[in-house]
Amino acid sequence: MKRAVILALLAGAIAACATLDYHRRYYVGPASDHFDGTHFFNPAGAIGKGALDVIQWRLKGGAAEWPDAVPLAASAKPPERVDGNELKVTFVGHATVLIQTAGFNILTDPHWSERAFMVSWAGPKRVTPPGIAFEDLPPIDLVLVSHNHYDHMDLPTLERLREAHDPLVVTPLGNEHVLLDGHDDLRIHTLDWWQHLDLNDRVRVHVVPVYHWSRRRLFDRNKALWGGFVVETPGGKLYYGGDTGLWDGAFFREARERFGSFRLAMLPVGAYEPRWFMKDQHVNPAEAVQVHNLLGAQATLGVHLRTFQLTDESYEQPEIELAAALREANVPAEQFFTLPIGATWIAP
Repeated sequence: MKRAVILALLAGAIAACATLDYHRRYYVGPASDHFDGTHFFNPAGAIGKGALDVIQWRLKGGAAEWPDAVPLAASAKPPERVDGNELKVTFVGHATVLIQTAGFNILTDPHWSERAFMVSWAGPKRVTPPGIAFEDLPPIDLVLVSHNHYDHMDLPTLERLREAHDPLVVTPLGNEHVLLDGHDDLRIHTLDWWQHLDLNDRVRVHVVPVYHWSRRRLFDRNKALWGGFVVETPGGKLYYGGDTGLWDGAFFREARERFGSFRLAMLPVGAYEPRWFMKDQHVNPAEAVQVHNLLGAQATLGVHLRTFQLTDESYEQPEIELAAALREANVPAEQFFTLPIGATWIAP
């Protein structure tokens, strides 16, 4: 009874306030197969649960207990540049990866803050420090921001990067509204799904569709686009999935049809329980293995784990389930692997 009253009160508050941000636009452009003129959507169907579902999930409890802190085994100190076809990838933590190849230094969804939330004193807290000290970063040329959720778009980190490195930020449509809010000096280029930007005559970056959703504030749901990235380099094509569900896998099949196989994919393997809530928006390890196969990736790095407790599974569960899923799918462990935070993988 008490939970029902809480849910009713919260539902009423949400309904009373729902018009406050309803007409505020993040992106203005023509309607498309995934934009209705105001909101973005996934053509395959609705993505992401609503606010009442969030409340129901949290009231049920059942989250595993994570350690308060896990010491960093080693802190990487990457080289300034990696040239030619060589590829070095360092796992910084959560969804943040440093990619070094063809003279370019690229960060995915950079996050060096202590928490992943709208304020610095609350929300999910980092259990392991970043695998690269911010001061040890090489010159950063490009930042890929997949969507506007707080564990992927960390404005304090992006401001630090602007001050120290002034990188170009590439992100899906509408996210500049949040990124430029108080950070007018950021260099930002936005892209729709399947659009690309040539960084030079050797490196091209594409935004590609994934199965997710967006929200930064209470009433701006799906007003900015979400996506993954394909980076074409002299040493091969790279795929970064951001956050995604599996659905029918059509987006991943199309990525392979358009680009061929990938030298390296970076796919989320954590933050997936309970399935009734997370299935539409986050793959679990077994589904990530399916995505690996659909992409035809030569190698896949599992990310989105061991940093912030966002969902119900235990700290160790993603890697345990990934190992089982690889055995079940007859995929060699060296083709789909995780790295300790701070470790570097050098492509064969």
